[in-house]
Amino acid sequence: MTTRTPARRTRLAAAGVIAGAALVLAAPLAASAHVHVTPEDSGAGASTRLSFSFSHGCDDSPTTALVFDVPEGIDGVTPVLDGAWTISRELGDDGIPTQVTYTAVTPVETGIAAAVAMDVIFASSAAGTDVAFPVLQQCETGSTDWSEVAADGADAESLEAPAPIVAVGDVVETDGHGHAASDGHADEAASDDHTEAAATTTDPIGLWLGGGALVVAVAALVIALTARRRA
Repeated sequence: MTTRTPARRTRLAAAGVIAGAALVLAAPLAASAHVHVTPEDSGAGASTRLSFSFSHGCDDSPTTALVFDVPEGIDGVTPVLDGAWTISRELGDDGIPTQVTYTAVTPVETGIAAAVAMDVIFASSAAGTDVAFPVLQQCETGSTDWSEVAADGADAESLEAPAPIVAVGDVVETDGHGHAASDGHADEAASDDHTEAAATTTDPIGLWLGGGALVVAVAALVIALTARRRA
């Protein structure tokens, strides 16, 4: 018969706590492993700057490029120049890019947040629809094709490699330069809303990490007190 000493029981309990905390943290990290787009909605007819962000590679292999296939229902695409990326385009007969490639100046390692952006004008025909932006993430080893779109009624969370999707609303009035027309009061209100949103938005990954660390710390304290009491 094996007798477990208080020290051994403490080590086993600590190992269990650490394993449980790892599972708690792994779930949100796995869920975040895709390419996010912001904003997730836009009006048709006006220019919207879309930002595509990620913080993972291909099975931890550093990201070297993001290749976007420009979907139908787009009247204009202008990639945004960033010192972290070089940009190349394939143009259609109408001069609108059909594919945009962002190549990293320095490969982006897993755990480092990065983003690329483009100014997009959705056609009036896209109003009231969801537009997917398929993107191929190329890495030093391997690649991931983020192009899956959930069928009607299906759960998008079940997809392994979902494409970023933008919900396109009604056609908006523009000022003749592709920008949404508005008065000064609307601009001021929008600015206030943006400031408030920026102040209150919290990174969900940060919340999970902070919560996981708190769980581990509390459990470690309980174990230490129990071991001391037994001693």
